[in-house]
Amino acid sequence: MNIESYRKYCLSFPGVTEEFPFDENTLVFKVMGKMFALCDVDEFESINLKCDPAKAIELREEHPGLIEPGYHMNKKHWNTVSMRGNLPDDLIKEWIKDSYDLVVAKLPKRVREKL
Repeated sequence: MNIESYRKYCLSFPGVTEEFPFDENTLVFKVMGKMFALCDVDEFESINLKCDPAKAIELREEHPGLIEPGYHMNKKHWNTVSMRGNLPDDLIKEWIKDSYDLVVAKLPKRVREKL
């Protein structure tokens, strides 16, 4: 997956915006103002995704060296996924969707209904 397809996929979900809240290199995708994915636009070596804590550990064990605890994030709830490995795009898309769904599930009901 390249950065263009990653960006297009993230923006395909309802209520998603993109911004650079930290610096000019860190692209953040948010749903209704809450982060669900981010990456470095210059390097695009990895992406950070929100993850269920139990599944986060499972994925790290299944893909050592390719999935690590979230870099500069809460390591219980975030994974850093290497984009330099040979992970299939379908699997990466599944994890992006899971991240989006986790964030949406925590939104207030009235906000979720707007999506």
